[in-house]
Amino acid sequence: MSKQVTLSINGISVTVPDGTLVADAAKMAGIDIPVFCHHPKLEPVGMCRMCLVEIGRPMLDRASGQVVMENGQPKIQFMPKLETACTNRVSEGMVVMTVSDKAKDGQKGTVEFLLTSHPLDCPVCDKGGECPLQNLTMQFGPGKSRFIYDEKLHFEKQVPLGELIWLDRERCIQCARCIRFQDEVAGEAVLGFDERGRNTQIVSLSNPGFDSVFSGNTTDICPVGALTTADFRFGARPWELKAQASICTQCPVGCNTTLNTRREAKAGGDVVVKRVMPRQNEEVNEIWLCDKGRFAHHYTESKKRLARPMIRKEEKLARASWDAATKLAAENFVANKKDFVVLASGRLANEDLFNLKSLADHADGTAILYSDMGGGDLTQLVGVGAGTNIGKMGAGDAILVVASDLYEEAPIWWLRVKQAADRGATLIVANPRETKLDKFAKFTIRYAYGDEVKTINDFSRKSKIADEFAKAKNAIVFFGSEGLGLNGSSTLASACATLLKETDHVGRPNNGLVGVWQRANEQGAWEVGFRPVPDLEKALKGKAVYIVGADPVGDDPNLAKALKGAKFIAVQDVLETATTEIADVVFPAQVYTEREGTYISGERRVQRFYPAVPPSGDAKPDFAITSQVAKQMGVILEGSSASVVFDILANSIEGMADLSYANLAEVHGQWPIVGRGDLYYGGTTYENTQGLGVQLVPMAQAGGTVRIPKVRKEAALRPKDKELIAVPVTKLYDRGVTINPAQLLNERVGEATVALHPATAKKMGLETGARVKVSFDGVNGEALLKMDDTISMGVVLVPRSMGMAIREPVTARILPKERRDGVIQGVSGKVK
Repeated sequence: MSKQVTLSINGISVTVPDGTLVADAAKMAGIDIPVFCHHPKLEPVGMCRMCLVEIGRPMLDRASGQVVMENGQPKIQFMPKLETACTNRVSEGMVVMTVSDKAKDGQKGTVEFLLTSHPLDCPVCDKGGECPLQNLTMQFGPGKSRFIYDEKLHFEKQVPLGELIWLDRERCIQCARCIRFQDEVAGEAVLGFDERGRNTQIVSLSNPGFDSVFSGNTTDICPVGALTTADFRFGARPWELKAQASICTQCPVGCNTTLNTRREAKAGGDVVVKRVMPRQNEEVNEIWLCDKGRFAHHYTESKKRLARPMIRKEEKLARASWDAATKLAAENFVANKKDFVVLASGRLANEDLFNLKSLADHADGTAILYSDMGGGDLTQLVGVGAGTNIGKMGAGDAILVVASDLYEEAPIWWLRVKQAADRGATLIVANPRETKLDKFAKFTIRYAYGDEVKTINDFSRKSKIADEFAKAKNAIVFFGSEGLGLNGSSTLASACATLLKETDHVGRPNNGLVGVWQRANEQGAWEVGFRPVPDLEKALKGKAVYIVGADPVGDDPNLAKALKGAKFIAVQDVLETATTEIADVVFPAQVYTEREGTYISGERRVQRFYPAVPPSGDAKPDFAITSQVAKQMGVILEGSSASVVFDILANSIEGMADLSYANLAEVHGQWPIVGRGDLYYGGTTYENTQGLGVQLVPMAQAGGTVRIPKVRKEAALRPKDKELIAVPVTKLYDRGVTINPAQLLNERVGEATVALHPATAKKMGLETGARVKVSFDGVNGEALLKMDDTISMGVVLVPRSMGMAIREPVTARILPKERRDGVIQGVSGKVK
């Protein structure tokens, strides 16, 4: 426990850790000191002077250094002028007065100066109703201004810093919170000040503007209406909004969110989600969100939402009743019992996956996870221990990130890992190409695509990197699927698990293995028993297939071909897709905003989400649809209550027996203290009152036997002379079905691109920006060519979910679009 210091604030004795800022110490004691520039997640700067208070300290005898006593009490010496509570740290015996006449005069004067050129547009300002300046003006400001209205400075009021964030320069009070967040927290200093004095203004320093995936957070911590999101500005007033707790579904981090909803006329009187806000969970996302999680929710209200069950009649899909649709599916599944396959993705909640797995088991079918990444069985064994919090890792700890570009795959993990490195943790980044995390790493390891396992195995050899990792107090390994398919990621997971076990970094908090999954709840799918298969085409061909939360036809022409020969296809999803178009029966499912359920994050934290808007049409929760199908097959599954399904699930799965919706909803005190009652301190982030979740205990921590499969040695696919190898990489903003409807993100999604080493491109006669034709493994597509001098020659990077289906490394060819003669021909790769 850190050293404690006792001081007096407004006559109240307060004991806090040594080094605490006076403003934060007051907050801990329930005493509010007004602030604008200060934020508990940022370094102190003392720019706005709003927190002026009187501070007295025990007088010390110059000769002896001892405290001077007076009437048996330390003699307190106050400075002649007010001091800032946000820059002064507490000391033993300090006396602070925040509401003295002198302090109140200082605070009143600060507000008055801030308002000298601030526009009087509260009635039309997006921040109205949740504005710190508005609130503090009412509490501390003067009744009227002594400054002449005509002398107010006027600036541009609609300045796009980027396509997502707008700046009103008149409203800015130069607190620099946005600049400091981007520099200190996000590590992307893309904002800065320009001009001087009263002409000081915020500008974007990047091209494209505000080039950061964390830009939306600046609008949360902005204490005025200067920064607004393009998604929400002029969309609603804060007091019109209702709030409901939820979980982000865009990646495996499991960020806690709050959905703000409102009924509105332009939506036909429907209740809609107006914005997604962060909900504090210091062990998951703290008070931050990435822009994808903040803005990609629009698919839930897409015009392509499925609203009614449909049955194929005369080669066309026609509306049907639930009874008729489920009966048709059940009859075909029973008739093809030996060929019954359930194909489900990690987009589904645990309750949905559990009912699907139960149905497959009862019907002697096969439950397949729609994923190209393996290793979930190993995270169950040596995953991070219960109690893990990356926010507590620092000096003496180690974090290894291998085969993963966290910035593109799980941005909040990137943020937290980067901050752990800032606190002194040894960060090791092992990847075939440069990533944004490299500049924060103590060690960077480059390997050729295909050498992932060899790289991890080399850790067992004596080297400085291996030595630091082995001697670390705590160590976590994040493994991903950069350049890998199912087999490659599975063997990498085995190698990482072996490394952790051999260095004794399993079985306790802040130690273990984390999978950087491609979908939000893939870990949950592994937990309930779903497994991916090496040859999905073979597994689907000639079968009766129940496809849930997946679009294999739209994703991969080879899978589309395999499904053409299926005996029967039932598709259950939230949107119209290429797969629903070929289905024999279609079931409309509710989206996560319309229902309750649970997800399991990559750190194996089970978390609840809640319904925020009414269901669309006749859509039902996935678990309920599966229950109805099962009933028609003579199988009884719970379908009326998500919480009851979860109770059955918890009692059926080892390690989850103590879980319930009640304990998932439990909360405890967190620091910093944020909430809607003191917006000037923590911003507009929501306090967490509906659940922090529960982390599962891995087998290594539970004391069970941990047997890690031996790493299978497989020959890596290498580019031979005059050949190209296409490898899959992940792009944050892609063309997935949950991203496409968010038109606001179109610019960030951009066109499909592929990347080559400049020397490879030169050899082929290609230049940056050239439009090329790419073909591999029966897949053909067009893309713009980019250069990346950090990758190996002979390798072409192909982003997933951008129109070219790639599931594993494969030999490829590239042709310039304008030419018909081959630059690289066929799989032999011979140059003409």
